[in-house]
Amino acid sequence: MTGDKTMSMAGTDLFELSRGVLDVASKKVSLIEDITRRTKMLAMNALIEAARAGDAGRGFAVVANEVSEISTQVNSITKELRSEIVARVDHLTTTGSAMVQEMHGKRLADLSLNMIEIIDRNLYERSCDVRWWATDSAVVDCAADPTEEARRHASRRLGVILESYTVYLDLWIADRNGTVIANGRPDRYPGARGANVSDEPWFRQALATRNGGEFTVGDVARNRSLDDRVVATYATAIRRDGEADGDAIGVLGIFFDWEPQAAAVVEGVRLEAGEREKSRCLLLDARHRVIASSDGRGMLTETVPLRRAASTMGHYIDDKNRLVGYALTPGYETYKGLGWYGVIVQER
Repeated sequence: MTGDKTMSMAGTDLFELSRGVLDVASKKVSLIEDITRRTKMLAMNALIEAARAGDAGRGFAVVANEVSEISTQVNSITKELRSEIVARVDHLTTTGSAMVQEMHGKRLADLSLNMIEIIDRNLYERSCDVRWWATDSAVVDCAADPTEEARRHASRRLGVILESYTVYLDLWIADRNGTVIANGRPDRYPGARGANVSDEPWFRQALATRNGGEFTVGDVARNRSLDDRVVATYATAIRRDGEADGDAIGVLGIFFDWEPQAAAVVEGVRLEAGEREKSRCLLLDARHRVIASSDGRGMLTETVPLRRAASTMGHYIDDKNRLVGYALTPGYETYKGLGWYGVIVQER
């Protein structure tokens, strides 16, 4: 990051230097033009005086004509010099500007990649959690034989887990029909137990997993049973006897408290001084829907089109003349990612 910053500063210095060269050169050329004008005026006056002097002034007239010719040549050269300086400095300025934009764009893309990698590492842990907790004996026993005592015991066990894993809002056990038979925070979310989630994609997909090593992830969305909070839902099948190849007897769904965790990532991007107020850091899902933004706007309601062609990482100038850097999720360990993007949109 330090190297990128140094290169960006060097590019900016080059841009400023080229502008300075043009200013200095223009001023000096203007001085030369002024001198040649004055010299030519003196030569004309000398010719007039030589004519008045008659034969005595003929020699001086030759010198005056030569001075006038030299002034004309100097003036022509000065005009050519001004034209060449302007053209070359314009080229240098354009090149320097493109260099600064390229380096700065790459830096925004790198920062975007860093954002999505942080999220990937975090969500990889969530995929590990759901597969591990689905084998807990209290969870398995509750799904296998949901007596009232088994439900209470499972609820207490899930509550203990939630005390240590504060990034979750709640943990639910659902039977094969999609009815939630136990949750970890019944006092906070009393409406969870008894809710039916059979129509939820995460439930259906979890029930269809082939073994205990598989899991599913729902879209980041609001959950009405959890006070309409925004959650990332991870789920997997609860299998008979907790065996990886056992029959699916229910589903464990865990609800990651998305907003504060995602906000910490997009608001923690290491932008340079003066950049933050003109930059918008975003996380987008596979549909390019905003699922986190540093300015707090657009959550689940805004879609940001990306001009990424076939590239997984890059930058470009959008239709509003803003610099956009982006990076597609690379995944982490066994977590392949969900097709999400880190994006930074910056006013130029």
